[in-house]
Parts: sequence; C-alpha cells; structure tokens
Amino acid sequence: MSQQLTLELSDEVYADLQQKASAVGLSIAEWIVAMVSDQSGSVGELLHSVAQQEEARQRFRNHAGAISLGYATGIDNESIDADLARAYASEYEG
Repeated sequence: MSQQLTLELSDEVYADLQQKASAVGLSIAEWIVAMVSDQSGSVGELLHSVAQQEEARQRFRNHAGAISLGYATGIDNESIDADLARAYASEYEG
C-alpha cells in the first residue's frame, strides 16, 4: 500500500532539491523518497556512490581535448608507422 503526499516548497528549496536529484540521476520525488526511507544506510550509500561516480565522470571529461598534437591524427597504419619512425629516429640523434 502506498500513500500520496503533496508538498508546497519555495522556489529556492525546489531548485536546491532539483539540483541534488539531477546530480544523482533521479527525479525530485525519487530523491526525496530515497532520503526519507533511508533503510539501514543502503540508500544513502547508493546515492553517495552515484554522486561520486558523476564527479569522477566530470573530472574525466575535463581531460578531453587537453592535448593537441598540432595535426590531425587517424587510425591508418601508414601515419602511425611514420610517427613511430620519427620518434625512434629522434631518440638516436645526438
């Protein structure tokens, strides 16, 4: 059996709840239910874990495009071989 509860929240509180719920990929209602029904800490640990995963994803995404070689790269073997040959040649030059 379940019951329905209607809440009236200020715009500030709603925005804060919306931000917290979005950070862990839940709707506001789901986030509130998870917080209220924190059963033996398991829901809180799950939400904490999801939040940590999202933070890790954001840190990983910040590295995208951080290094530029100055030219376009591809997956063709000829350009890879040429890059390796240049790299090896420069190691042995004096």
